[in-house]
Amino acid sequence: MGKRRGGRELLRSLSKRQKKHLREFGEEHPFYDQGEGIGLLPNTVLLLLVLRSCFPFQSENSDKSSAESDSETEVEQISVYHKLLATLKTSPESESEEEEDESESEEAGESETEMDSEGSQEAEEADGDEESKNGVPDQEEGEYNPFLSLTKVTGTDAAEQTLTQEQADGADTSCDPSHGVIEEFTDVKHESEFSLETNFMEEESGDCNADQRDSNPFKQHMDKEFGEKEVEKMSTLPKTSSQSKWPRLGQLTFSSTLEKHKTLKADKEVDVKQLYLHKPLESTWPKVNKQFLSSVNKPSDPCFTPLQRELFCIMNTYRDLFYPERNALTNGEEIRHAYCLHALNHVLKANAQVLSNNAKRRDQKPGTEKDDYRDQGLTRPKVLMIVPFRECALRIVHIFISLLEVNDKRKIDVSNKKRFKGEFGSDPEEKPPNLKRPEDYEAVFAGNIDDHFRIGVAILQKSMRLYAPFYSSDIIIASPLGMRTIIGAEGEKKRDFDFLSSIEILIIDQADIYLMQNWEHVLHLIKHINLLPLDSHGVDFSRVRMMNLNNWSKYYRQTLLFSALQDPQINSIFNKHCFNYVGQVAVRNMPLTGSISHVVVQLPHVFRRLEAESLTSVIDTRFQFFVDKVLPEYRDAIMSHTLIYVPSYFDYVRLRNYFKKEDLNFTHICEYTKKAGVCRARRFFLKGEKQFLLFTERFHFYKRYRIKGIRNLIFYELPTYSHFYSEICNMLKATDSAVDGTWTCTVLYSKYDAQKLAAVVGIDRTAQMLQSKKNVHLFVTGEN
Repeated sequence: MGKRRGGRELLRSLSKRQKKHLREFGEEHPFYDQGEGIGLLPNTVLLLLVLRSCFPFQSENSDKSSAESDSETEVEQISVYHKLLATLKTSPESESEEEEDESESEEAGESETEMDSEGSQEAEEADGDEESKNGVPDQEEGEYNPFLSLTKVTGTDAAEQTLTQEQADGADTSCDPSHGVIEEFTDVKHESEFSLETNFMEEESGDCNADQRDSNPFKQHMDKEFGEKEVEKMSTLPKTSSQSKWPRLGQLTFSSTLEKHKTLKADKEVDVKQLYLHKPLESTWPKVNKQFLSSVNKPSDPCFTPLQRELFCIMNTYRDLFYPERNALTNGEEIRHAYCLHALNHVLKANAQVLSNNAKRRDQKPGTEKDDYRDQGLTRPKVLMIVPFRECALRIVHIFISLLEVNDKRKIDVSNKKRFKGEFGSDPEEKPPNLKRPEDYEAVFAGNIDDHFRIGVAILQKSMRLYAPFYSSDIIIASPLGMRTIIGAEGEKKRDFDFLSSIEILIIDQADIYLMQNWEHVLHLIKHINLLPLDSHGVDFSRVRMMNLNNWSKYYRQTLLFSALQDPQINSIFNKHCFNYVGQVAVRNMPLTGSISHVVVQLPHVFRRLEAESLTSVIDTRFQFFVDKVLPEYRDAIMSHTLIYVPSYFDYVRLRNYFKKEDLNFTHICEYTKKAGVCRARRFFLKGEKQFLLFTERFHFYKRYRIKGIRNLIFYELPTYSHFYSEICNMLKATDSAVDGTWTCTVLYSKYDAQKLAAVVGIDRTAQMLQSKKNVHLFVTGEN
């Protein structure tokens, strides 16, 4: 905020643009009037936005040149409209954005003071090494300009007036010292080519009648209309659920707020023509998916694996889906291909409908009544795909390209493909030396594992545009951190989330990895999806669906959630933030045998139950239970070489501070420990110079080091990944076998750890352990 001068009270309350207009014209411009104490409701914002389509106006510069020729009534009408538009940003944070320095040289350096790197706070919260910051798109001159943002944008002007995609990490211009400021990506050359407003359906594509051909299921889902009473019921009534068992997915739970709910049945065989795929996908999908098909596949079902068939059967009904059995080694790529097919199919259908309606509107005779062509959202992006690493985004784009290329002779035009490969690909020479890591580790961390990225993809007819500006994109592929840095936090000047207002399909893949990164970024993203935009971004309101205008987009959004495990935090996303009117489908298979069966060493496992009054108090209860009842048993020098496995970093810090306070002989390793500190701690623990080793789960997730010298294990809490339990236990075999008779393993658990406990010991043992009200000591060995 700029410095203030004493003196004139009038100038003290004016922004820079208001002062400039006051000096030039001798009066305050009504466009920048700010109402005091005005709180806008969503319906009010919509009313003001809709006025945009009723009262077209010119740019700011043209207003000055044509002011003399305009009539009195026209000037007065535009001024009133501008006053209404000014309230669009009337909020404490927007008012603070307009407070500027009162200096005479206000034009000079206006944008330079606001070009700081974005997301410094978010980078501190992120895991791993320091992230290079992306340049975040913003309005010109670093401040909000409602006039430019509400002007109709078409053709090449869109690249200059809409939000453009930032330079990505890695090989972008921010790494070049010759560039003083990160340049925004504009790509004016391809702007008009990919504009939905200026293109029409090609006759040779054969999809001119796509709106009739795709009557099921795309149009059935998107064209469904509700009244206010029905929406109120969906938001207030509890969900009814039913169970069903499918051959491949297993136990499914169907839930919905609709009174008449029909359980979906699995299709034993799938005919591609019955799936209503967009024309090019019918021929390309069998070729792209051929790598996953076995020779024993049924002739009547030559396109899908059994898993893909059942997953796509649910996706194609536009129900929400939660699949917690994704495995990077076995079915990860199968699932990725299935949801890429669904996302691309949705985008092609939606764009074909818009282009077809463009042609109908163009061919209408003058004077005839205009039909109601409502086929768009408030912003163009329709699909948001959240993935953890750049390598995942690279594979998704390659699948898109393969699905769009009908044959080798008919290649699609992919703009900025070379830059994309350079920034999202990996260098084979950067691969670390031959380190022995588990196969699942190699599968998860293959390729470029940078977790700070976002990229817009525009798809139109026979071409694809990478690095498209968000407001000109159909699909956005990003990481949670990449979204967090552009969404920003309340009170920040540089933040934008309007492009998330009309997301129709949200895909969150590998959700379990975000528990190891920063789960708060996912929650922050979910809170900003399907909110009413603050600006119109050049939308034609006569083409916007009523469900978007009514702020009911969240009831039409399909959420596809894939994870390697069931976790309460992931479950809460699906249960509390998915409002699809069609309903939700969740896979709920309980493990019969847990990961304890994979322990190869002869080791007694003692599970000690702690009693907690509520979920919020379990953290303190666990700490007191550990300090009062568990730790005293290990203070003796006989119980040396004790590794304490701590899943939560906050619990780790609490234990570390307590150990320091009690002056215990210990060392510690976490995900933030430097390499030298890790080597030193491992050496001290192996030689017995340190009795205790505090060890975090996220360090094990990212490094997978084998810790030698363990004789006693304490699981402060059950691991997030069940197979980590057997991995840690099997580390004891690296110790001298002569002392294996003294090995111990103690696990703390409560009734709120039912899912994690079942993944470790199996569902039957879990039921027995949870039914007992007393502390249960269960002794088992790896042979059980």
